[in-house]
Amino acid sequence: MTRDRIDVTMHRFTLSNCLIVAAASLAAGFVAAQSTRTADEGWIRLWDGKTLDGWEHLGPDGFTIENGLLKSHGGMGLLWYTKRKFGTGDTIRVVFKTEKPDSNSGVFIRFPDPPKDPWYPIHFGYEVQIDNSDDDWHCTGVIYSMSKAKARPQKAPGEWNTMDITLRGDETIVWLNGILITDFHDRPLAAGTPPRKEWYEGVRGPRAETGYMGVQNEGESSGVFFREISYRHSAK
Repeated sequence: MTRDRIDVTMHRFTLSNCLIVAAASLAAGFVAAQSTRTADEGWIRLWDGKTLDGWEHLGPDGFTIENGLLKSHGGMGLLWYTKRKFGTGDTIRVVFKTEKPDSNSGVFIRFPDPPKDPWYPIHFGYEVQIDNSDDDWHCTGVIYSMSKAKARPQKAPGEWNTMDITLRGDETIVWLNGILITDFHDRPLAAGTPPRKEWYEGVRGPRAETGYMGVQNEGESSGVFFREISYRHSAK
């Protein structure tokens, strides 16, 4: 074989190898992209980022939409989702950030009927707290005054946090930024649940397994921004 033919053959071999490597890289990228999309599949937006369609507010002050974010003001008020209830297999996700260390809000779950006032979800449902300035029974991710935080991973004011609240029968599981905060049962009431001490703490006792959800605007320290409110259902 002449040198020219050897050079041409080697060129074709090198080009072929490059094409194989490129194809493999594209395939790997496609698989990675598919994995990313799969991880995000199934989440359904409850708040559309633009309007309050499907939501109703009760109580003083409220929420405004600013630059695609939902911001709480004053209160104590309740913004609740009117279109469906949530129960076993549902995970509610909120992505939020606070203005100050004591910015205060919450996610209400398990209240069985449309509320007539903003206090109804506290006593007939549960509040998953958003406020990391108080003790371990009243901080972000706990069932307010009923469960004790297993960890306190809320980020500093101005940084985004992701909270996932999963409902399984009488069990409520809360993760914050990928860390387990609460795993709470109320049938029977979880051991160690303290007695009710203040009038604004929820009455003790089991809650509905299926109920509405909402978010809270609370007092001068409100100042909580929501970027996402969504849910996903899993049969597992």
